[in-house]
Amino acid sequence: MKKIFSAISCFVVLSIFTFSGCDKNEGCSSEPNLLVSQDQLAIDIAAIDAYLLENEITAQTDETGIRYVINKEGTGGKADLCSITTVTYQGKLMSNGAVFDSRDTPISFPLRNLIVGWQIGIPKVKEGGTITLYLPSVYSYGSRANGDIPANSNLIFEITLLDVN
Repeated sequence: MKKIFSAISCFVVLSIFTFSGCDKNEGCSSEPNLLVSQDQLAIDIAAIDAYLLENEITAQTDETGIRYVINKEGTGGKADLCSITTVTYQGKLMSNGAVFDSRDTPISFPLRNLIVGWQIGIPKVKEGGTITLYLPSVYSYGSRANGDIPANSNLIFEITLLDVN
C-alpha cells in the first residue's frame, strides 16, 4: 500500500511541476469576439461616418467597421490579445464630446479583458504610438448603459500605448 501511495504522490508532484510551467498565453484567444448585431453595427457606422465627414477627419477603416487614426506609429513592440498593455487614454461620447473617462497616469490591463474595440484598435500601433479610435457601440458597451455612457453610444478614444508585455 505504501508503494501505491508513494507512486501516486510522485505522479502528483511531477504533474504540478509539469503544468506549472505552462505558457502564460495558454488559453488566450487570438481573435476578439466579433459576434454583434449587424443592424446596430450599420446604424453605428453611418453615425460615425457622418461625424468624421462633419469634422473633416480622415480615418482608416478596419474590416470590422472600426474607424481609426494613427497619430503616431510608435517604434516598440505590438500588442496582441495575450499581451498586458500599459496605456494612458481619454474616452469621449461621440454624441456630445463629453469625457466619460480619462487616465493620464499609466495603467496596465490584459488586452483580452478590455472592450472589443480596444482589442481591435490597440494592436494597430506599436509601443510609443498613439491612436484615435472611433468605436461603434457594438464594439464597446452595446445596448447596456455603463456609468456615464448611455446605451448604444459610439465612443472616441485617444490612446497612447506605452508598454507591451
